Amino acid sequence: MLPIDPSLSIADFDYDLPEDLIAQTPPATRTDSRLLLMQHNGQLQDLNFSALPDLLQPNDLLIFNDTKVIKARLYGQKDSGGRVEALIERILEPTRALAHVRASKSPRPGTTLIFDEAVACTVVARHDDLFELQFDTDILPVLDKHGNLPLPPYIKHSADQQDETRYQTVYARHPGGAAAPTAGLHFDAALLQRLQDKGINTAWVTLHVGAGTFQPVRVEKISEHIMHAEWYTVPENTVAAIAATRERGGRVIAVGTTSVRALESAAQQGGTLGELRCPVAHSADTQLFITPGYTFRVIDGLITNFHLPQSTLLMLVSALTGRERMREAYRHAIEARYRFFSYGDAMFIAPA
Repeated sequence: MLPIDPSLSIADFDYDLPEDLIAQTPPATRTDSRLLLMQHNGQLQDLNFSALPDLLQPNDLLIFNDTKVIKARLYGQKDSGGRVEALIERILEPTRALAHVRASKSPRPGTTLIFDEAVACTVVARHDDLFELQFDTDILPVLDKHGNLPLPPYIKHSADQQDETRYQTVYARHPGGAAAPTAGLHFDAALLQRLQDKGINTAWVTLHVGAGTFQPVRVEKISEHIMHAEWYTVPENTVAAIAATRERGGRVIAVGTTSVRALESAAQQGGTLGELRCPVAHSADTQLFITPGYTFRVIDGLITNFHLPQSTLLMLVSALTGRERMREAYRHAIEARYRFFSYGDAMFIAPA
């Protein structure tokens, strides 16, 4: 656990957001989003996301999170007849998972839950806010057939067919996320091709985003916050791509805060590359909590959406920009009527 400035409070990361700026639907096409460019000197510029290749240089490296959102929400009933809703947080084994469970009374170990009148599971144990569930069949096919896409709580409509396409990156390939890595939602195949044509390289990490990403910080002093755990992997070829980028004088730019958490978590395990620590290939749970004062070991820049007030994601961004520049950028975005959160616009925190 890295030390956190004990003077920091959630009030340091608060701001007022007009409700009508919370994006409820995606733009017509992925690259129609706006992009707020923050230069290394703090200067701000309003652009369209399609301008991104012009802001990058040959030999830069973009690192994406290739998790795939699963249809993690199930509706059903307890064997006693009471209604129940489960949100799969993590698949532990093909037939075993951790889940958030909502019911009039919390189910006890041994309780049978029946979803869609067809699929049964048994409550094995409770681990803090999560319930361990044992299914009688493989979970992923059950979710594909009976599950519902778990849209964030600030999106007010039920998931529809458009959401099943647009609340998923075009490069998603490893099922397991309970939420999307939303900075990646702005990329389509044509934009990825433009990046490749310009000589901008890409690499991949996987971090299965948990529903905990939407949980508010409930303590006044953020040093007392217990960060939720998420599973990640940084593969060997991504470590090699970072090393090659450094050797060529390129810059490492994370697409999304989840990519940052994976890379910086792996760097905690790693050695050095010049004066920078380099991540090692690694798979594990991470509870890395990045707040102002953190020294970034891997990334030089970040592409990210606009985040909830008082959220751990906003704290991560503030660690990279500085709190005052973060506040200025968010004030500008609100005044310029950017769209916020998962289906909203993006920000590029450019490296020097």
